[in-house]
Amino acid sequence: MSKLEVDTIAPQSGTQVTLGESGDTVTIPTGVTLDASNATTTLPANVVTTDGTQTLTNKSIAATQLTGTITPSDGTVTNAKVNASAAIDYSKLNLTGNIALADLSATGTKDATTFLRGDNTFAEAGGGLVLQVVSARTGTQVTSNTATYIDTGLTASITPSSTSSKILVMVQQSFAKNSGDTSGNFRVYRDSTEIGGTIPFREVGKNDSSAFNVVGTGFSCSILDTPASTSSLTYKTQFNNRNGVGTVSVQYDSGNSYITLMEIAG
Repeated sequence: MSKLEVDTIAPQSGTQVTLGESGDTVTIPTGVTLDASNATTTLPANVVTTDGTQTLTNKSIAATQLTGTITPSDGTVTNAKVNASAAIDYSKLNLTGNIALADLSATGTKDATTFLRGDNTFAEAGGGLVLQVVSARTGTQVTSNTATYIDTGLTASITPSSTSSKILVMVQQSFAKNSGDTSGNFRVYRDSTEIGGTIPFREVGKNDSSAFNVVGTGFSCSILDTPASTSSLTYKTQFNNRNGVGTVSVQYDSGNSYITLMEIAG
């Protein structure tokens, strides 16, 4: 095998140098470096690698020059490199995190009081929908012999999700006149504010010395309250002995009383 040792190979004429002829293979031995950093290198129609580990750094290669699978380095594909008209199949997306409301392209207010409609807009649920229900009961007897209002022990709390919500308060209060020619008055409170006005329960029964000394009955009401609040609200009932004669009781002999609070969308 002949060996040519020269420092520079230059064309005899023109500007091209040809190595070998069609069908020949030009072999570059192991350890040899081809330094073309200051030149322009034109790649062939097919770039053939032997083991797939070769790396091209900071080089732009036309797509027509590439075949097979191209694997970019992690974190190197930018949004600008993705074709705006590209349709990425859902099966290709491996979503490991959560999609936040802010990530959705839908228009409208995105918060806990709205829902996503079929036309890709956020909207409030609208009036009349029941957003939550809270209920409570008590069977603890409370007795009064004065005209001063006292708590019945029946209470429940609710936290509205919107200031536009209304609270429907429904009460079923057990009541009994234990003795005396009297009756009871009831009222409903939201925190320290009376709602619905004083609701009298008059003339529960007349007292005599016979078997009708204890007269049992009940009190019920429904009040649609507008608290305009998103804070925790406590609703309760109070009662009194209307004329302070004898005694009256709620939850007499462990009879149950119930209160139900329903948040209605405004």
